[in-house]
Amino acid sequence: MREQLESEGREWPSPKRAWFAAGMLAAANTLAFVDRQALALLVQPIKEDLQASDTAMSLLYGLSFTMFYVLVGIPVARLADRANRRNIVAGAVFIWSIATALCGLARSFGTLFVARIGVGAGEGGLSPAAYSILADYFPKERLPAAMGVYQMGIYVGGASALVLGGFMASVVPPGSLVILPLIGAVKGWHLVFLMLGIPGVLLSGAMLLVREPQRMGLAGTHKSPPFSELAAHVLRHWQAYLGISCGFALMILVGNATGAWIPAFLERKYGLTTAQIGGIYGTITAICGVSGTLAGGFAAAALRRRGFERANLLVALFGFTALVPVTTLFPQASTATLSLALIGTMNFLAGFNFGGGLAALQEITPNRMRASVSAGYMLMVNMIGAAGGPFAIALVTDYWYGDPAALPNAITIVCAVASPLSIAALLLGLRGYGRAIKGTI
Repeated sequence: MREQLESEGREWPSPKRAWFAAGMLAAANTLAFVDRQALALLVQPIKEDLQASDTAMSLLYGLSFTMFYVLVGIPVARLADRANRRNIVAGAVFIWSIATALCGLARSFGTLFVARIGVGAGEGGLSPAAYSILADYFPKERLPAAMGVYQMGIYVGGASALVLGGFMASVVPPGSLVILPLIGAVKGWHLVFLMLGIPGVLLSGAMLLVREPQRMGLAGTHKSPPFSELAAHVLRHWQAYLGISCGFALMILVGNATGAWIPAFLERKYGLTTAQIGGIYGTITAICGVSGTLAGGFAAAALRRRGFERANLLVALFGFTALVPVTTLFPQASTATLSLALIGTMNFLAGFNFGGGLAALQEITPNRMRASVSAGYMLMVNMIGAAGGPFAIALVTDYWYGDPAALPNAITIVCAVASPLSIAALLLGLRGYGRAIKGTI
């Protein structure tokens, strides 16, 4: 592939420029997950303040965010396949940051729900464009490592939200009143969202330092193809695309389901405070999640360089399999210490899967289809994972058990169903991926 690109006068960007772009995109992904995870930390105080049920809070965490993420993601991705992707990322960061700050002005469940829709609308423009950019900055043997760095933002962002939110909760309790100039009286949890909007506005401007790369990779397309051509390509390799997307969607269902409810679980079962949860759980998420994403991405890249063609998904398959016992056992742990140790292991294993899995998706996709295919992947991930996970646990808690104290059992049931199904889906994807990379594209 390198020979083909060089013969056309195109060469891969320098490693320095490529890793700068990866770092900036990882920073954007970090902020996205700061804004997302902050709500999970504040579930209990918001629920009490707005008099909402677990099911209503799950809709606030999942469905409100997913609605416009889904609606915006596809058209923005089609635009990203023919326009400047860097500018799309910068605009997306600005929009969701303003919407996050607006969450801090919400006085009712309805207005908070609408503000969360705005957050989803902004974040819908990030990942499809970011995946496409990275695939044009890094050749296939280095792409898994770059994807791992980008996905590191999930854990850095989630941990930052927990640690910073926990610290702010220790200084200004979430339920206390604070008087702000021009705004007036707000609760402590409002203040968290208001503060989180500031860094994103600054980062949106800094994103302009990233250069838009030339379109690289699978050749032959110099403009965005019609939808019929895109659909034909995906159908030709349906096993790979369906298996990878469903496998990761189910894994993320487990991740989002647990991530949304772990703070409430730790409070209800072990009596930890919001400040304690933010500090302890946030630190565990940062260390274990970041080390997992880096380890998995670089492991897949190393194996790929040594000639293992299917290394990207084989690494993910290991992580998927190891997650099954960990996700089902941590809610049943007898002590908070044991549960947190298993939660740390879960974060490491979940992160371990991303670099190779996302690189595999980009590798089998022509360059002018990458953002669109990524948007389809994100559509499935968000409909099944982001919206379905928190909602599934809330339904089991509210309507099966009818008791908030049964949250640990609800987490175990959802994970025991979804985790094995993710392995089955990924095995289908592995079969199709093996065929695609043998030159059948």
